[in-house]
Amino acid sequence: MDLSTNYLGLKLRSPLVVAASPLSDSIDNIKRCEEAGAGAVVLYSLFEEQLRLEQYELHHHLSHGTESFPEALTYFPEPEEFLVGSETYLKHIVEAKKATSMPIIASINGASVGSWTHYAKQMQQAGADAIELNVYYIPTDMETSGTQVEQTYLDVLKAVKAEVTIPVAVKLSPFFSNMAHMAKQFEAAGANGLVMFNRFYQPDIDLEQLEVTPNMLLSTPMAMRLPLRWIAILYGRVGVSLAATSGIHRAYDVLKMLMVGSDVCMLCSALMRHGIQHLGVIERDVRAWMEEHEYESVTQLKGSLSQKNCADPSAFERAQYMRAIRTTKTL
Repeated sequence: MDLSTNYLGLKLRSPLVVAASPLSDSIDNIKRCEEAGAGAVVLYSLFEEQLRLEQYELHHHLSHGTESFPEALTYFPEPEEFLVGSETYLKHIVEAKKATSMPIIASINGASVGSWTHYAKQMQQAGADAIELNVYYIPTDMETSGTQVEQTYLDVLKAVKAEVTIPVAVKLSPFFSNMAHMAKQFEAAGANGLVMFNRFYQPDIDLEQLEVTPNMLLSTPMAMRLPLRWIAILYGRVGVSLAATSGIHRAYDVLKMLMVGSDVCMLCSALMRHGIQHLGVIERDVRAWMEEHEYESVTQLKGSLSQKNCADPSAFERAQYMRAIRTTKTL
């Protein structure tokens, strides 16, 4: 049985990909992911804020006191040419590539255009096979229009693409007025893949300390419905790779995502709950189901129940919503 798949132009032994998370913060864990059956690993994210802070602090220390000797500045490279603490991330890429044979995808997280995007080139030079650009952007300015928000996403993507020749996938939010239109826009701007979808973590309030606190909840299988729907709608209509993430916990979840057209399924919460070895359990169950239903490959399975191939394409749109409301029984 052939479980191989293509994602971002890369040949993967399996559609099971470890999503960006603390699971990839050690080389031992990355090796365990490969041994358990992962087709690729997305490294933990490096944030725009980290890179900006490093450049600011470095610039401060290099320029401190040079007002007395202005010519001293000419002896130093520009701050963005230094790697400083983020050099650890590049070393991590190098070590991960040496330790494994599967693709290693670097992750960079940002929300605005700036010199931090130059770092993507350093990731490529360190050996990353691809880059996942996580645009985590929550606009709160009441004067910012939806059009401006969409353009910000596209501008960040274009800035990163200008730095590298390796594939770039965009991990994006589902909250656009027309997700289908934005998918085409991302493709036109140079995206090689779309990762659906980013989870926006909502803060909580500590009633004893009377302060806002971070609140990170692992996903549940219910969360898979949104990416499942949109991947089904986009399959065959855009020329980019499609990756499903959020809510994928079991073999059935993986099979459903593949059937609607996903090239890979990214797992995080399931592995945080059950351990990296859970990859092997999911792969075993996927193989068993495919054998029982006489599928010989992931390629044969992929997209078979997308909107493109579904006998009732409206199942993914408004008509099915009305049908569901009418047939739902009161509990």
